[in-house]
Amino acid sequence: MICQDCNQRAATVHFTKIVQGVKNETHLCDECARLRQNKSFDDVFSIHNFLAGLLDVSGDSVRKQEYPNNFICSKCGTTYDYFKKVGRLGCNNCYIEFKEKMNPLVRKIHGNTLHTGKVPKRTGGIIKKRRELQQLKLQLNDAINKQEFEKAAELRDKINELNRQILDM
Repeated sequence: MICQDCNQRAATVHFTKIVQGVKNETHLCDECARLRQNKSFDDVFSIHNFLAGLLDVSGDSVRKQEYPNNFICSKCGTTYDYFKKVGRLGCNNCYIEFKEKMNPLVRKIHGNTLHTGKVPKRTGGIIKKRRELQQLKLQLNDAINKQEFEKAAELRDKINELNRQILDM
């Protein structure tokens, strides 16, 4: 396939954009894609605008009333309104300052507010065991809360076995 912009080089970058059900495909060579990337940095479809859009559409009117309009990071001075406009935080402290407002957004995007990351299969033996242990402890608490004591006893035994395996590693 030939690049749509220069009509000379082979297209190596394929970009598909769907807006309101209308599909638009673009096929570019590396050089033309690089040129377009520089131009489209402030495009309306950037990740920052996407995040800002999600913040505006949250529909969480109760939360909007909890915070004053001048919600500001104490370290860098970034306002929450600025974050809503550009989708960028000013510093690492902003994550702490805006935590309550951002958690629902992060949960919508990732399904969870805790980043666990991937574990390499070859080297992640103890990490996998610890995560499994953490999951079993959560299941144990859930079983206890539901008063499913037989299931809780099985989970307790599995937890003890995993603890022994971790100590032996």
